[in-house]
Amino acid sequence: MSKPVLWMKTVLVVTALNVSMQAQADDLLHIFELAAQNDAQVREARERFEANHTLLDQGRSQLLPSIQLQGQTARNTNAPAEFYSYGAGFNSHGWGLNLNQNLVNMEAWYAFQSAKKSDMANATNLAIAEQDLIVRIATAYFDVLRSQDNLEAFRAEEEAAQQVLQQTEQRFEVGLNATVTDVFEGQTNYDLSRVQRLVEENNLAQRIEALEVLTGQSHAMLESLDEEFPVEGAQPADLEAWESTASSNNLSVKAAEYNFAASQEDARSARARYLPTLSVGANYSYNAESVNPFSFFPGQANERAAISLSLTIPLYQGGLTSARKRQAYHNRNATEELLLFTRRDAVQNIRNAYRSVQTDVVTVAARQQAIVSATSALEAVQVGAEVGTRNTVDVVLAQRTLYQALRDYANARYNYVINTLNLKRSAGTLSPQDIVELNNWLR
Repeated sequence: MSKPVLWMKTVLVVTALNVSMQAQADDLLHIFELAAQNDAQVREARERFEANHTLLDQGRSQLLPSIQLQGQTARNTNAPAEFYSYGAGFNSHGWGLNLNQNLVNMEAWYAFQSAKKSDMANATNLAIAEQDLIVRIATAYFDVLRSQDNLEAFRAEEEAAQQVLQQTEQRFEVGLNATVTDVFEGQTNYDLSRVQRLVEENNLAQRIEALEVLTGQSHAMLESLDEEFPVEGAQPADLEAWESTASSNNLSVKAAEYNFAASQEDARSARARYLPTLSVGANYSYNAESVNPFSFFPGQANERAAISLSLTIPLYQGGLTSARKRQAYHNRNATEELLLFTRRDAVQNIRNAYRSVQTDVVTVAARQQAIVSATSALEAVQVGAEVGTRNTVDVVLAQRTLYQALRDYANARYNYVINTLNLKRSAGTLSPQDIVELNNWLR
């Protein structure tokens, strides 16, 4: 398996190539840039990756030479215990240089292989965090647009309810085809519309705050999704093709595969603790003595150099080696089961995401047609109310149906956008380019 590319590091390059697509208002791409730099979750994931990446160097160090330099100085005396006098003693000074290199150490070798696999898993987990950022940013952005569209519909519904109430009150006052019950119903509908508008204003404020948490900045205005934005079925249309893509590219599966491979190397490393180790060493030492207590210059020097070959055969460590081996094998089995679960979960997720997108396509078309039908129905009811064949309740219900259809249509479009991104994330193909392409449809 090749090392996954951490594409978030190239986001600024992608942005630079698409500067011409930037609009003056805050758009999705601009907000994504800010989040890529300021989102606390992604920054934490990057720091954790860098911290875990040092384990690779730590594992490699066990295979490389170790060099030590030592030095010492002392004042010595040979006087009897009852007449200690360091003034009559002598100085000793020395230093040494030691070098050691493992020639055969299978435990360290397998541990290093495990560190490399774990580093790949950590890199994949960082890529997962970066893909999650794309979905979180898009969800937060379109949630704001969702609330804006819903709020616009609620305001229009409130205004229409107020007009109906005023007209009903005027007809009641002059005694033209209106009862006190009609007035009360009109007032109730207006009050409900007003409450819904207030609730949605609060939702909008909260969703704007959620977006600001991701970017660290405030956003007064966002570009909206173009009405011509194409709502198409998932391509390719074959579910098996998506499942095949997910099996090869799903990042969660890749991370689980790397973790399983790392645990296999850990098990080999634990088993290799029973094997002999072979190392070569070299050392040089220099020691000197001087009678003068204030002198660091030698009166007598002794130099030694040696090269050694050491063979170590582990025999028994109180059961420690056996216990660590059992632990490593159980961990390997656990990561294998996790890999099996992750693969099954990835298949389920890709199927659910695919079906959601296909359903969204049909839903958007149906919601759009519902607007046409609700508009025609409202016009017919209003005409009927004018000639006395329909009452205020009918008008109120028809208005409510129309504005609900408008909200449902807007929500269906945004659901399609988010579910499309989720489908690509489940397949492992989601990238900043998807943000760039989506940003082209913002106005």
